[in-house]
Parts: sequence; C-alpha cells; structure tokens
Amino acid sequence: MATTVPTPDKPRLLLLDGHSLAYRAFFALPVENFSTTDGQPTNAVYGFTSMLINVLRDEQPTHIAVAFDRSEPTFRHEAYVEYKAGRQKTPDEFRSQVSLIFEVLDALRIPRLSVAGFEADDIIATLSVRATAAGMDTLVVSGDRDAFQLVDGNVTVLYPVRGVSELKRMDPAAVEEKYGVPPERYRELAALVGESSDNLPGVPGVGPKTAAKWLVKYGDLDTLVAKVDEIKGKAGESLREHLGDVLRNQQINKLDCDVELDAAPPELKIGQWDRDEIHTLFDSLQFRVLRERLYASLSAVEPEAEEGFEIRLDELEPGALAAWLAENTADGRTGVALTGTWGRGTGEVTGIALAAASGAAVRLDPVELIADDERALAAWLADPSRPKAMHEAKGPMLALYARGMELEGLTSDTALAAYLALPGQRTFDLGDLVLRYLHRELRGETEDSGQLTLDGSGEEEAARDLAVRARAVGELADVLDRDLERRGATRLLREVELPLVRVLAGMERAGIAVDADHLAGLSASLGGQVKQEEQDAHAAVDHEFNLGSPKQVQQVLFDELGLPKTKRTKTGYTTDSEALTGLLAKSEHPVLAHILRWREVAKLKSIVDSLIPMADDAGRIHTTFNQMIAATGRLSSTDPNLQNIPIRTAEGRQIREAFVVGDGYESLLTADYSQIELRIMAHLSGDDALLEAFGSGADFHTITASRVFGLPPEQIDSELRARIKAMNYGLAYGLSAYGLSQQLRIPPDEARGLMEEYFQQFGGVRDYLEGVVAQARRDGYTETILGRRRYLPDLTSDNRQRREMAERMALNAPIQGSAADIVKVASLNVDRALRAGGLRSRMLLQVHDELVLEVAPGEADALRDLVREQMSNAYALKAPLEVSMGTGGTWQAAAH
Repeated sequence: MATTVPTPDKPRLLLLDGHSLAYRAFFALPVENFSTTDGQPTNAVYGFTSMLINVLRDEQPTHIAVAFDRSEPTFRHEAYVEYKAGRQKTPDEFRSQVSLIFEVLDALRIPRLSVAGFEADDIIATLSVRATAAGMDTLVVSGDRDAFQLVDGNVTVLYPVRGVSELKRMDPAAVEEKYGVPPERYRELAALVGESSDNLPGVPGVGPKTAAKWLVKYGDLDTLVAKVDEIKGKAGESLREHLGDVLRNQQINKLDCDVELDAAPPELKIGQWDRDEIHTLFDSLQFRVLRERLYASLSAVEPEAEEGFEIRLDELEPGALAAWLAENTADGRTGVALTGTWGRGTGEVTGIALAAASGAAVRLDPVELIADDERALAAWLADPSRPKAMHEAKGPMLALYARGMELEGLTSDTALAAYLALPGQRTFDLGDLVLRYLHRELRGETEDSGQLTLDGSGEEEAARDLAVRARAVGELADVLDRDLERRGATRLLREVELPLVRVLAGMERAGIAVDADHLAGLSASLGGQVKQEEQDAHAAVDHEFNLGSPKQVQQVLFDELGLPKTKRTKTGYTTDSEALTGLLAKSEHPVLAHILRWREVAKLKSIVDSLIPMADDAGRIHTTFNQMIAATGRLSSTDPNLQNIPIRTAEGRQIREAFVVGDGYESLLTADYSQIELRIMAHLSGDDALLEAFGSGADFHTITASRVFGLPPEQIDSELRARIKAMNYGLAYGLSAYGLSQQLRIPPDEARGLMEEYFQQFGGVRDYLEGVVAQARRDGYTETILGRRRYLPDLTSDNRQRREMAERMALNAPIQGSAADIVKVASLNVDRALRAGGLRSRMLLQVHDELVLEVAPGEADALRDLVREQMSNAYALKAPLEVSMGTGGTWQAAAH
C-alpha cells in the first residue's frame, strides 16, 4: 500500500479512476471466492472498497471524487474508429458489480462523475489542473498509465502494482526513473511504443528504452519527427514507416483538461457517511471485515459516546452475593456476560459479570467463590422469575452446565434478537450491534474482555470490561425488544428461538456415538478408491497428471484431448463438476468419468477423515448448531457439518452407518416430515387441485404428473414422475425455467412449456408465486407462517441480476422459512413432552427436517407415539403434516 503520509498542510484532492480500479480488483480476486450466499459476485466491489478504505486512511484527503467511463463513444473513437477495438467482452460477473460500487460510493457520500463523450481520465485531468489552480495537491489513483502525463510538483499518481492492494507512489522522480523521461514527455513515449489495451499500435521493434533514448537526445517528439531522417538502422526505418501511427497516438493519448463539469475541486469535500446506510449495504454484501476496517479508520455522522457505559462495580465480601442479588436484580432485567471456553458439548467459565438495570454491577471469579456464594449464584441463574439478557447464550450455557448450573429466565439473547431483525447479516458481534443500535463504543473491549493476564495484572480493568459488556447487553436488549416489536418478531424470539437455545445446548451436550473402527475401515476403503480412480484417469490419457489441479485438468481436456470448451474464466476454461458432467454427456470420454468419481470419493474421504479425531473420550461427537447463519431460519451445524453428509450415494450412507446408538440406550429413532415444503406450498397457495392430490392418499408426484400430462396414474412412468417431482420441489425453491432445464437436461423452451402445462392445472400455485413477489416488492420483505421476515431491498434494485436474485429469494423464503419454523416448533414440542413424560430418551440431532433421538430401554413404543403426536401437531396446515419414522442401531439403519 502507499506509504502513510502526514495530515496535509493544504487541501488534498483524491481522484480515482473507477472503472480502471474496479476491473483490476475483479481480476485480482477470484470471483469464485467472493460472492454472497445468494450468489451475487462481489470480488470487484470488495477489492475496490478495500482499496478505497486503505487510501482514505493512509492519505487523509480533504476532497475526493471518483470518475467513471461511460458506454457512449468518445472523441477518440471519432478520431480513430479502431480505438480500443478487440477488447474482450466484459464478463457478466463484473458488469453486475458496477452498480454495487456506485452504491458503496453513494453510501460513503463520495461524488462520482461521468461525462458523455469523455473518459474518466479526461475528468481526472480536468480536475487535477483546476485543483492546482485552486492551490490544492492532487493524488490520482489509476491503473491507466496515461495518468502519468499529469504528474508534476502538485500531482502524484498512486499506481496499482499488484491487484489494487499495493500502490506505487509515482511523483516526477519516480516516473523519470521508471521510464527514462520526465512526466511531460510520457505521452510522447507512449505514442512511440503504443498501447495494446487501447488498440494503438506503436513503432514495431521500438520499446520504452529506445523511445526514451530518442526523446532524451532530441528533447521532444516534435523535434524527433523533424529530424526523423537522422535515425539510423532498422529502428529508424520502422519509425519513418509508422510515423503516422505515432502522430495519431500522440493526439489520442492526450488527456482533455477542459471537460465541462458540474463540480469544481473545492466543492468535492469529503462528506460524513451514515452508519445505518453502511450497515444496510454492507449487510447485503456480507462485508463484515471491511465494515470493521471502515469504522476503525473513518468517522461517521453519529458522534461516538464520550462516556461509554455508566456502571457501579461493587466489590463483595465472601457470602454477600445473595444479598446483592436480592437488592439489585429484583426489578428489571439483568445483563449477564461470561468469559471462558466452550464448544464440543462442554466448556469452562473463567468469569461472570452481572449488571443490573440500575447500573450496579459485579464481577465474579468462579474459582474463588465460596460455597454459599456459588449456591446463591446457581439459584439465581436457575430462577425463571429473574429476567436475564445474554449475548450468544448457547456457548456460555454449556459452560454453566459443566459447573452444574442451569440457566432459566433468559428473556433476550441479543445476538438472536439482532438476527431476527437483520436476517441477512452474517455475524452479530456485540460491539458492532452496540455501535449500530446504541451509537456507543465498547471502548477497547474485545471478545476476550474480562480475561486476566497470565501474571494476574490488569484484574481491575478486566473486571470492569466484563461488567461493561454485561451492562451493554442489558441496554441493547431493551432497544432490540422495541425493534422486534415494531417488526412483529417478538413472539418468534420469545416462543421459538430463545427456548430453542436450551434444546440445542442439550443436544450438543449429549452428542452422538460413533463407531471408530467403522470410520477407520471406511477411510481405508475410500482411500483405495481414490487411488484407483487416479490410476484409471492416468491410464485413460496415457500419462500422469494432478487431478486436483484445475490447470492440469484444463491442459489434458482442452489442449491434449481437444474436448469442447466450457465456460471461459480468468484462468482458462471451467472444470467444475457441472461443466464436466455436461462434457461427459457430449463426449463420453472415460477420463471425465474418472475425474468426477475421483472428486466424489476424495470429498467423502475428507469427510470421514475429519470425523475420526472429533470423537471425545466417550466415543461421542458433539456438533455445534447455528441458529443465526441461514436467512431463512434453517439450522446449520459445524464441527462437524452433519448436513454435509450425502445420503443419495452408497458411500454417503456408509458414513451414516458410523453414527451408532450409545451405551445405555437400545436404538436410534429418526423422524422427519414427508414433503413438508410441498405441503406448505399447498397451504400457502390454497390451490384446490394440489390439496386434493395430498388428500388422495396416493403418491403425490404421480397424481400431480397425471393431472399435468392428462394420463391415468398407472401410465405415469418414472421419467414423467421425475419431471413433475423436479417441478414440484423446484417451485418451492424458486426454480426458474432455465434452472429446470438444467436440472432435467432439456431445452429451456421445453422446460418453459412444462411449467406452463403445470400452471394450467395448478393455477393457484401460479397466482401465489406471482403474488408473493408483488407483495414483497411492496413491503420490502417476505414472511413465514410464524412471522419470520426476510428483508429483500434488492427487489427494487436497478441491477437486473440482483433484482432477479431477490425475486427468487422472495419465492423461496416463505416456504423454506416456514419449514424451518415448523421443525423448530416440533423440536421444542418433543423436548417439552420428553421432560413432562419423565422419559430418559433424548434428542441428539436436528438435520434439515429430520430429528434423531436415542431410545432408552423399554421406551421405544412410547417414544414413537410421543414424537409422532408432537411433530404432527407442530402446525395445522391445510395439507396436514405427515411424519415418517424408523429405528435401528445406526443412523442409516434407522432410515425410513
């Protein structure tokens, strides 16, 4: 990055070439590594924004503007019709990001300028000349070397030398050192050498060194042209032959310094941006790290609190905790903050802070608590009549469990509350939320606040930091309560998400037993298959190559074998699984089948190998459930990701064989909903034909196919059923005609016709899908049957790609979100019934729409009845919920 400079003594104007920098960012960052969860590429906007934040921080400009090219031809095209001809077509993934960069600049209150008939360089040149006249210094950030002709004592160019992350400072000395001529001669040097990116051919055989030598010798290009006959050798002949090109280049390379603009440099003062607007935009782009850097570097509209959080930190004598709790926590909600470690179903508490609504606070060290104080704390934590607020309570809850303490009376988890208010956000850091909602800083506090140093120093500061966090949680909970009330999400938090925290913590604590020997054997078997597929792939092309290297796979497929080219990428042609599967259908070359099979088996082996070290001493694996990842409300799991275990392949099912019933239990029971998304679609659409199909008792996909194709059910073969099954589920997932065509491998027109035939029979579904998008566009959000909202501001975006993505999400969110709601309610109902019935059986997992339970001896029949009743009655749909169940000694054996 450019060297940090001191605060300027005179105004400093920062000018950026928007398209040039965005394009560099696009190719510097792999598009496949930068996209939102809904598929919007963000590599260009991420790289551009990151660079912008760094330059603003390091250069501290007082004025700023970003210039952009326009699509209309410029005066240069009129002078030379071949100007910039031959450039590759702009990638679609880049085009969709330009408007996002505009949104970032608008949110940061940074002016963006463009003028028909002129390039960004001309705008920059005009502003830099006028800035010098106004007594300002100018910094130009551009990846276009034409900007070097602007460099002088008042104008410096910051030129990207690696992507956009490293900028080289090009002042007059740097330009002359690099090119051998001063900046005022750079345009003439470029005229001689040419510029391939602009399709401006130079003098053949003449490079920068020769051109610089000529200009130094003759002083300038005009003198060189006048004395062109003096140039000897082949270079001289070439120059004389292409002199017309050189003169044309010199004219076209000249930047116009007199473009008519609406703004003068002194008017381009840096404005203060609004945190709320940045929050909303960066949430949608999922730029958490960039947002933190932005906050750390630049000031916003809202003033930061001078005093932070007011607390009175009490120091208690041993045995005084019960009295303090009685006096300070009887009225209002208490903020609770813990430090320690947790995960893998257990944890350890190293510090507890309680902060009352009055501001009174206490910090407790569990190791030093005497028995009376520990009993008082445990009783208070377990008292449901004492309301408490925590942030990300599940982990601390596990740590409290490990100390034999229960947590009841949790009326707010500020992370969960923020998730319901802002479901599109990826993380819910306490400091970030405090800044957003309370406009205050947790000054200096981090996620490890309250931890003592190894030598015991900083005890007082650590105690105060943790108490401040507890106080912040309490105040934040109050504000979020009001926000959720406004959004209609209070019941969802209190009746679903908060009670689920305790259920999930219980499942994490229990874990699920695994057969280590089975996993080891499976790893060895898969390893053998990986090796065999590798050898077969090598044999298919008569030489070895690295199947894990996209570059080597490209070389084999497209260079050596000459197979049809796939989609073009920066690094060649894509070799992803979808592309290779399509190639295999076309060419049937055996190497493709071996590569695809190698990838599949290698992935399964990596899953198995990751599971082996995760088992604890008791032979059980403890996954971590996440409530705040999916915007639809679905749970996810990590370490291990149990939703990642495939069940459609024999090997995937073998992995499920490794999950077994634990000691002291007789079997596993699995239970899930039959076609829950389709039942919800029938319920929400109210389509009579669809509801009738569910009520018939026959196979749903066969009955719907029978209606669509006008055939008796007995004449619906597997292919016709598969087509309508894809349609049924596809509509529930917002599938487009193109997506259906890809899935069924039929032409898009045929897929579109199939959809039309479907809607002729199920018009209520068509009307519902059209209506839900229209309603979401009016409201700005969709809602599930329990009122879970998904906010979709891009439904009114000018960016077509983002708008269409938002429309697909609007189709998908109510159905997927309602399914997630129902499964969560079912989990709560089953847990509540297990405890009320005094059963020893327990829930272990929730994976997608499936519950996995461990059956205690003698409880199998009672457990089946309990689970069926509670799941079936989780919600009353017009197409009633149906539950499928199975039991067995392994997860796979319990499949149904």
